[in-house]
Amino acid sequence: MSEIYRSEAGGRLLRERYLEALEYWPVGNEQLRVPTPEGATFVIACGPATAPPLVLLHGSGSNSAQWISRIPDLATHFRVYAIDMIGEAGFSAPSRPPLGSDNYAVWLDAVLDFLGLERVPIMAMSLGGWLALDYATRRPSRVERLALSCPGGIGRQMKGFLLTAILLNSLGRWGRRKSATVVLGPGLSTMERADAEAVFEEVLLVSKNYRYRMDELPIFDDNALRRLTMPVHVLAGKLDVMFDSVETKRRLEAAAPHATVRLLPDIGHFIPAQADAELEFLTNTRTGEQHA
Repeated sequence: MSEIYRSEAGGRLLRERYLEALEYWPVGNEQLRVPTPEGATFVIACGPATAPPLVLLHGSGSNSAQWISRIPDLATHFRVYAIDMIGEAGFSAPSRPPLGSDNYAVWLDAVLDFLGLERVPIMAMSLGGWLALDYATRRPSRVERLALSCPGGIGRQMKGFLLTAILLNSLGRWGRRKSATVVLGPGLSTMERADAEAVFEEVLLVSKNYRYRMDELPIFDDNALRRLTMPVHVLAGKLDVMFDSVETKRRLEAAAPHATVRLLPDIGHFIPAQADAELEFLTNTRTGEQHA
């Protein structure tokens, strides 16, 4: 088990904030504690019980509250399962097995088995995108399709930024805000000012109280990427300072020519919701039949 918070008080504060956020979950839901080899995993299930399933995996230093604004649309079409990743700032176990191991696939196997899900589409972002890719390359028969935003593990991770972020985060609130500005990129400018400021404040609070993973994400080799035979839709910001998005596009299109990769200009790691395009991809059963 890893100590993922900087202090007991900091962990308690972030958990309380998460509880408050869940009070505003926009549709009726079930909150489940799923037993797994890595410890209990928190899952929020919502949407019609008879609808097709959709699994959501959030990004680093976050939890399933990251999806709240998207839930009304998604829960109209799917039985949504928002999963708190292990080792992150949610209600799942703080376990952080080695990223290159198959532990994460075994963990997600246990979650899906408990939920009675044999084959699912996965929508994910950033670290969640890496986890979705890891699972899809190890368990391709269990993944129906992938809708990913700024996923790790394909384009190289920008080491220079990590060093800059460590330095900036040591400089107090000003440094943490500067670091967040660089990471998130220009995408926040498309939001209402109050909403953008709320995002900043949440990032600052997390960076003050949470210990981000410092391990470099493993890069999937070409053989692994060729196992992505399911439909794949990727959004990447051209100005992303965390992952080389140009390389992400090049490598994925070469190894999985059926994949759709959109490189968004003037966008960094934070990608504003592309709800219409993502929903069209997720509900396009004809595409699923073509590449399944």
